[in-house]
Amino acid sequence: MGAAAGLTGAMVAGAAEPAYAAGDGMRLDRLRLVFLSHVNDPATTSGFPGDPEFTLETVATVPNDGFYMQFVREGEHTGSHWGSPNHFQEGGLSADQLDPHDLFLPAVRIDIRRKAAANADYAVTVEDLKAWEREHGKIPRCAAVILWTGWSQRWGTPAYANLDAEGVIHQPGFSVPAAEWLIETGRLGVRGALGSDTFGPDVGIDETFPVSTLLYDQHRISLENLANLGQLPATGAWVLVGGPRNGNGSGSTATIFGVIPPG
Repeated sequence: MGAAAGLTGAMVAGAAEPAYAAGDGMRLDRLRLVFLSHVNDPATTSGFPGDPEFTLETVATVPNDGFYMQFVREGEHTGSHWGSPNHFQEGGLSADQLDPHDLFLPAVRIDIRRKAAANADYAVTVEDLKAWEREHGKIPRCAAVILWTGWSQRWGTPAYANLDAEGVIHQPGFSVPAAEWLIETGRLGVRGALGSDTFGPDVGIDETFPVSTLLYDQHRISLENLANLGQLPATGAWVLVGGPRNGNGSGSTATIFGVIPPG
């Protein structure tokens, strides 16, 4: 708890002190950063069915042009990415209208790997969340609540989308009552996020996206297709979301960091 509190202080410390230090002694150079995003590569990226094709084209090389550059063609929700409220809410805030604090959130990781392995359509319940809190403490207000389903191990293979014969996705996610409980109790407040190492917060078989519809409101966002969640502790870390803020954007492909305090 102390290290996490120190992290908060470090991030809001004024410029009067060196950039690596905060008033309570927390040093930013002692923080550990982990990538929570997959490498953005068409050869390995699992695309959501029906999304725009993702391509990388070399348009300049050092021998020919004196510099190297690729042309990236992709949808805003390609690979590891975040979504802004207007992705599901008409008139909702777009990526360029969000505040910096909307993209830097205390994080909790809910491990449902065993349940997801037994049932690809598993929907996290309110009781699952309460059981997590009995073990780890209350989920902070305005948190990023992240499911560790184990699905990232399937990344880049057909088993990630896990389509059935009718083309229906089979992936675990949050139940509607669980999302409602997180919002009604303020654990997801004006800001906050639902995250997962799957295509999104909804169970794959529900093509009406009810959890996303609840989530994307006010300043809340979604973190999708996450990676390396085994490196994120159950509690005490933060997530920092990078990536471009497109004009009127609905989110973007992103490098998402886990920020882990020492101890």
